[in-house]
Amino acid sequence: MKTMNYFRKSLALMAAAALFAGCSSSSSASSSASTSTSSAASSTASSTSAATTEVYSIGLAQLVDHPSLNTIRDAMFDEFSQEGYIEGENLKIDYQNAAGKTSNLDSIMTGYANDGVDAIVAIATPTAMSAQNYADKAPVIFSAVSDPVAAGLVESLDAPGGNITGTSDEIQVEQIVDLMLQLTPDIKTVGMLYNPGEANSVATTSRFKEYAESKGLTVTEKNGTDNTTMQQAAVELANSVDAMFSPNDNTVATGMVSLAQVAKDAGVPYYVGADSMVETGGFATVGINYEDLGRESAKMTIDILNGADPATMPVKVFKEDLNVYINEDVLKALEENGKTKVEVPAEIENSENLVKVTATE
Repeated sequence: MKTMNYFRKSLALMAAAALFAGCSSSSSASSSASTSTSSAASSTASSTSAATTEVYSIGLAQLVDHPSLNTIRDAMFDEFSQEGYIEGENLKIDYQNAAGKTSNLDSIMTGYANDGVDAIVAIATPTAMSAQNYADKAPVIFSAVSDPVAAGLVESLDAPGGNITGTSDEIQVEQIVDLMLQLTPDIKTVGMLYNPGEANSVATTSRFKEYAESKGLTVTEKNGTDNTTMQQAAVELANSVDAMFSPNDNTVATGMVSLAQVAKDAGVPYYVGADSMVETGGFATVGINYEDLGRESAKMTIDILNGADPATMPVKVFKEDLNVYINEDVLKALEENGKTKVEVPAEIENSENLVKVTATE
């Protein structure tokens, strides 16, 4: 079992990125990465070679500020530095944030194309979908795309087929549903909360619903497209179901603190798609470490800058040896005032992959 203080971890990682000190921040909760296939084009070998003296330019964009995406970004900055690609020396990074507005993404990508960047790095599905339109101008490396095939970014995980590849944070919904039934065995109804305008969320919730129903659970859903409508939907769900679930949804993530409070006040366990969403008030998940995802995305970017072909570089999917993340404060609250019984079985409690999350010491 591991205990992770996310507040301290985030500060340490951002400080390392800002200073480009070349020192790896602590990753005691690191999960092992697996590829969609065995990859002859593995990025690890080539990215550890000495960095070139040539100056490369990268356009790096993300849709919105929230912990998972910020962790990816900061880990990428730090990994570039560790691999010998130093901003201001042999690397120029044009970082842009769309402030949660997909309408801003096209102008950001147009700017990258006009500037003639050597590569475009796109964090999150909407960003990647916008960047794909400019893949004829520069190779695109995406990060944190739950279903790259369903989003139309690649032909397959094994062989992307175009000038685009990257890393996937595909949610292992089967493992999350199984975790639900272990931690809260008496639940009968689950409410899904997400933005139907996000392709990644639609794909994930479809898989979640199918598997949950096969396990005998009744699944309902409520939707929102902004913080206000999402809050209203959360209140309705929390009053009508035994448990809640949200995928790696950008709209949910930006309002996660308040949404989690709604579930907590109602005594409803709120299962989520990312460790950062557990950090900000969700109850539990099974998932990857987003620092690992960011570092792998940086290594793939370096490989492509050095001549690797995105079309034949498999998408990296993290799906094995995942961690179980549980928010200790939420666990205690549910044990005292939850709608249904909450228990942590010994096999989970004693697992080395259990990460107990606390916001502060």
